[in-house]
Amino acid sequence: MPTAIGVDIGGTNLRAARVTNRGEILERISERITRDPETVVGRIIDLVSRLDRPDVAAIGIGVPGRVDARRQEVLSGGYLNLAGAALAERLEAAVGKPVTLDNDGNMALVAEVAVGAGRGCDNVVMFTIGTGIGGAVMEDRKLVRGRMAAGQLGHVTVDIEGGLCACGRRGCVETTSSGTALGRLVAEAGLPAGLSADDLFARVQAGDESATTVLTRWSRPMRAAIDSIVAAFDPDMVLLGGGLGASAHRALTRFAPAPSAWYQCNVAAAALGDDAGVIGGAISALMEHHMDAPVARPDSLAAAL
Repeated sequence: MPTAIGVDIGGTNLRAARVTNRGEILERISERITRDPETVVGRIIDLVSRLDRPDVAAIGIGVPGRVDARRQEVLSGGYLNLAGAALAERLEAAVGKPVTLDNDGNMALVAEVAVGAGRGCDNVVMFTIGTGIGGAVMEDRKLVRGRMAAGQLGHVTVDIEGGLCACGRRGCVETTSSGTALGRLVAEAGLPAGLSADDLFARVQAGDESATTVLTRWSRPMRAAIDSIVAAFDPDMVLLGGGLGASAHRALTRFAPAPSAWYQCNVAAAALGDDAGVIGGAISALMEHHMDAPVARPDSLAAAL
């Protein structure tokens, strides 16, 4: 049975795993990320080499930022910019196996449609909420790519006079509803540094109005972004993934429900959590480079890639 190595480059952690063609993780490695592109490339090569086995057919990497998947090139990044790093070429040369490169949100959505919360759906939008916010769109079982890099949902504008984003514009939902934004809101409210979303919910339960304000301010811009995407794509469902996806879903349900019947859409927490990126990377690589692999829902995922 063929396997693949999936690599997920997150805002906090660099993850790699050897994954079966059914999305099962056999081995995994995780380490803290660094902001230096050359260091990251070297660490990816090291992680993949440590996981490589005779049954590994290919490698799939999810990269934050804009990616031209057809040309296997990183166009730009935010907190980590791998543009010009020739990541796919260098990894192929180092390990001697084919590499599939794509945006990390696309990889996560492929995983959720294959073996997660999006199974059985043809039209799915996903926000990945962590240090920043990524995203992906699937229509009629195909990833929406536009000219090259569609799906940058973290850069949906929710406040035209808001904070400056890494993309150069103001008021992107990444600046208001990411993990980084949550930390800033906690500080602005005068609450102890390092409070997690779970800590805030516990404080809300105890009657802490400051915690209620923080979660309301955090979730309302996300609702605005979701409503805009629902208006544009009318998907079967909207998934909230990444390390804070479940917390964002909980906050939306309580503090920012859909304001209009026009925007009633099934919004759900993704099922795979932090594993979505490595699973999606592996499945995508197997589909592109080992097409006879009996992956889950081949009709859906073959079309998606």
